[in-house]
Amino acid sequence: MGTRARTRAPRSVTASHAAPAAEVGASRGFALMLVLTGAAGLLASWAITLDKFRLLEDPGFTPGCSLNPVVSCGSIMESEQAAVFGFPNPMLGLVSYAVVTAVGAGLLAGARYRRWFWLALNGGALLGAVFCTWLQFQSLYRIGALCLWCCLAWVATIVLFCRVTGHTVGHRMLPAPARLRAGLREFGWLPPIAWTGAVGMLVLTRWWDFWTS
Repeated sequence: MGTRARTRAPRSVTASHAAPAAEVGASRGFALMLVLTGAAGLLASWAITLDKFRLLEDPGFTPGCSLNPVVSCGSIMESEQAAVFGFPNPMLGLVSYAVVTAVGAGLLAGARYRRWFWLALNGGALLGAVFCTWLQFQSLYRIGALCLWCCLAWVATIVLFCRVTGHTVGHRMLPAPARLRAGLREFGWLPPIAWTGAVGMLVLTRWWDFWTS
């Protein structure tokens, strides 16, 4: 009795199990986000650096963003936390935010980057977010003052980290459940808004008496 050979149709590979592409680009909106967040951080770092140099030349100099006892850039610049690594913190921003801006400009021109590049960018954004979170704590609960330029850099870093993470997860460069990828694809705007809102609430409650007086 002869046997009939059975052939199986190859299973289709779903998007959730597909391997990440060798090189990945980005949408125009994502590229613009990198350019704008990089430019915002670069502007903040540049402004703080210039004021820091002026303060070193003239100890009596008052930065333009020192508006009251709470919003006092001068108090931040004169603190130990303003030079964690032995030089002014914004010098780090001058380099890192410039890199972000350049990456965004490259994407606008049609560049595509390998997985290791995206992971390096994501790792750098993570370090920036951790450092900014530490600076937020120091600013609110140790120094007791706010710097408006620093706040701009905080927001830029939060948006940058959340969106880059969503991009790497969405393109399967970082392992994640399919539902998480779908959620980030659909509601990628929610994490940076929630994070920024939480920081805003901390600022509001920290100096509630001052804001309401």
